[in-house]
Amino acid sequence: MLTLENRELRIELLDPVADAARQGTRYCWGGYIWQVHDQKSGPLVSGPEWPEAKPTGFNGQGLPESFRHRSRDGRPLTWRGREGIGIGIGILAVDEAGNVTLAEPCQWTIATQPGRMIFRTAQSAAGFSYELTRTIELADRTVRSINEVTSRGEAPFEMQWFAHPFFALGTDALGLRAELPAGAAIPENPGFATVNGVLTYKRRFVGGDDGQFVIMSVRPHQALHAVVRGAGIPSVDFETNFAPDECPVWGNRATFSIEPYRKLTLAPQQSLNWKTVYRFGG
Repeated sequence: MLTLENRELRIELLDPVADAARQGTRYCWGGYIWQVHDQKSGPLVSGPEWPEAKPTGFNGQGLPESFRHRSRDGRPLTWRGREGIGIGIGILAVDEAGNVTLAEPCQWTIATQPGRMIFRTAQSAAGFSYELTRTIELADRTVRSINEVTSRGEAPFEMQWFAHPFFALGTDALGLRAELPAGAAIPENPGFATVNGVLTYKRRFVGGDDGQFVIMSVRPHQALHAVVRGAGIPSVDFETNFAPDECPVWGNRATFSIEPYRKLTLAPQQSLNWKTVYRFGG
């Protein structure tokens, strides 16, 4: 794995080549933060299968990000027939059973500078062409993930991106306290409760497949800011510099996630950049 480190934190990132076996067709390969270690207290992020050492590529762990090639309901986004492109993943195909497979991974260049690691890739397939730069920065107890994507094709294309941070819950998931963004609301559901803007679990979840997923409504034109606390785990301030177009929340026995989405159409030669910021308490 690749590493960024200072006196406070150590970040482990998946190497797009050496760690290919841990990847899949869901999350972006370059800049994939696998773990954030507090130099004194240990791991700060987990995953749906935690503490499994080799989770499936679909579930993963850490602070992954995804450029969707299909919408959640299965609608094709970056496909032409049976060929597709996964931004930051590679050229995709559909096998005879209807499963999405990786036909050709994208190639990355990686530059390391003091306090940051920069991942760059570009690829063309299925009528789509793009360039992507992902920068991961570490300063004191703050981790920043910065994206810049540019369309190099001749036609606009629909892009959906989301962050899927897996915040660790520590020894007792019922200790979760998530301070939601101002004005946010959670629909009635059997897994989460909200009182005065603070989300907690209503019950214990059993096994990795038992969890709760809901869409959190957020104020339009307002950047995301939430604070997540777990039993025995330092708090983390989670922020974006953009207003989410959609924001699911999800949790199970091991982890809790807030998933800010960007949904837009990228015009030919248009570039877009944005960032997510994690400030880990001491």
